[in-house]
Amino acid sequence: MKLISRTLENQIIKTLTANKVLILLGPRRVGKSILLKQVISKLKEPHILLNGEDFSTQESLATRTVQHYKNLLGSTKILIIDEAQKIPDIGSILKLMVDEIPGLKILVTGSSAFDINKITGEPLTGRKRTIYMLPIFENEYDQIETLQTKPVQIRERLVYGNYPELIHLKDQADKSEYLKEIVNSYLLKDILAYDNIRNSDKIVKLLRLIAFQVGSEVSHQELGQQLGMSKNTVEKYLDILTKVFVLHRLGGFSRNLRKEVTKSNKWYFYDNGLRNLLIANLNPIDIRNDIGQLWENYVISERIKYQLYNNVIVNNYFWRTYDQQEIDWVEEREGKLFGYEIKWNPNRKTKAPKVWLSTYEEASFEVINQDNYLDWLR
Repeated sequence: MKLISRTLENQIIKTLTANKVLILLGPRRVGKSILLKQVISKLKEPHILLNGEDFSTQESLATRTVQHYKNLLGSTKILIIDEAQKIPDIGSILKLMVDEIPGLKILVTGSSAFDINKITGEPLTGRKRTIYMLPIFENEYDQIETLQTKPVQIRERLVYGNYPELIHLKDQADKSEYLKEIVNSYLLKDILAYDNIRNSDKIVKLLRLIAFQVGSEVSHQELGQQLGMSKNTVEKYLDILTKVFVLHRLGGFSRNLRKEVTKSNKWYFYDNGLRNLLIANLNPIDIRNDIGQLWENYVISERIKYQLYNNVIVNNYFWRTYDQQEIDWVEEREGKLFGYEIKWNPNRKTKAPKVWLSTYEEASFEVINQDNYLDWLR
């Protein structure tokens, strides 16, 4: 069984720094544990790998003295802890280690943005760096695909998404069951563990409503009315869903022109497979009427990975005016504006909106479609 080398592998090795904590953060089942093993195979210094979910690990770290940790580590130069957030008061433990044990490098993993506070909190201010890991990045498939086979495979990914284990599942029923397991055993488990949320029904219904509105502006007030909950509760749930890497929020761009829409948000899924499972539609794209949404969601999620993995300093937006001129994706970076319209059909002619050109004369505009999307991700 071929394992895909992940883009972050070398970045993690290069980023490991003495007396700093490197946090690898990302949703469950995206391959963090396997990535750790690949990183370990390339390390040239002594290391220790601990599992934060193992009670013996929690017990061994509970005695909080410098001498105890020195005895535990011995000649080890690199400490690696998988699922570190499971260890009580881990932030203070890591702070003591990086402050008092010279030359020690620490790498830890967590499965949601909630884990940032559990792992670090106040103790590790100025002592950490965070790297985010998501499902397989489109460029990583180059190891097992050619330009000739990629068009077929991309059609599969638009439906089933990019979770690593899907590569080894050939039967569609198996893929469907796997996605159900992701949602029920991991996603909902993480959500229900947060802030005493006892019932997942409202969360699932909210996700389904968002899934049908991918690429469109979403009214939190209307969502609340449909779900029988307050606008504040909707916003709270949406915030939770971003922290467990299910949804990504996109706000409207404006330079304070009265005609530009800024108060609404668009929401995208980090993975197409989760979106399609939630609306119970895993049909092939040839018999679907939402190919535009599938393509837009997929390309945007891949662009987010590109930005994260390449440390791009950027602000992302959509742009729309009240008279319906719009651009799907706007990037503000390097002091410039870049507008992108995302279309599945490469033969569809799309021009830059006139107001965009006249208002932001230095801004660029490009259509991203099947013919050029790979260039946008490299």
